Amino acid sequence: MKFSVFQLSRKGGRKQNEDRVGYRYTRDSAMLMLADGMGGHLAGEVAAQLALRSVSLLHQAAATPRLADVAAFLGDALLHAHGQIVQYAIDEGLSETPRTTVVVAVLQDGAAWWAHCGDSRLYLVRDGELVTRTCDHSFAERPGDTGAAAGSNRNVLFTCLGSPSRPQFDLEGPVALQSGDRILLCSDGLWDSLGQSDIVAQLSAKPVEQAVPDLVQSALQRAGPYSDNVSAIALEWESAETA
Repeated sequence: MKFSVFQLSRKGGRKQNEDRVGYRYTRDSAMLMLADGMGGHLAGEVAAQLALRSVSLLHQAAATPRLADVAAFLGDALLHAHGQIVQYAIDEGLSETPRTTVVVAVLQDGAAWWAHCGDSRLYLVRDGELVTRTCDHSFAERPGDTGAAAGSNRNVLFTCLGSPSRPQFDLEGPVALQSGDRILLCSDGLWDSLGQSDIVAQLSAKPVEQAVPDLVQSALQRAGPYSDNVSAIALEWESAETA
């Protein structure tokens, strides 16, 4: 596989950075991931770190050098990460379980799959146009919700990793990739400050190693001194060829 990737995470105006972002790859399979620990609960940064570590280790073990079933891997990986967070809370005797959002993408066989839980997003951009993005697990974006969703609860999440009930997640793919496609994973600190058109335009106009820092900086500046953590990882796809 041939691709370029770049990641960046900034604390913003918060006391600590509860976002975690990373990637790993073999000759035939690449995995990108972003987790946003939920600051309204205990140890959000721990939940995000546990999720990132858990999924990364599973990819390391299963991608030898490719995953046998990408969709099954993603579903199993998110549930395993949830279980690791719940077990951590039990082991530490915490009064509540740490919680995090998560979005994971896998690229393999010239295609992309992704899964997410919460409001960390994935954007797929092709030829300067948005192909698709994930739909947040919030009341504002839940299909069929109107009225109350536009009020004070519109950004409240109804699922996440570490939640008391089994987490819900959406899985998409395979989506065939074309040379030049851009895939962006980002926390709400980025998309909540920048409009979709801004994100698509900046992601399309520059190499990812320039687009990601510019997007993060734009979000921080627009949000001001009380900015949320802002994190992003972007990949530009070249081809499925290995050499």
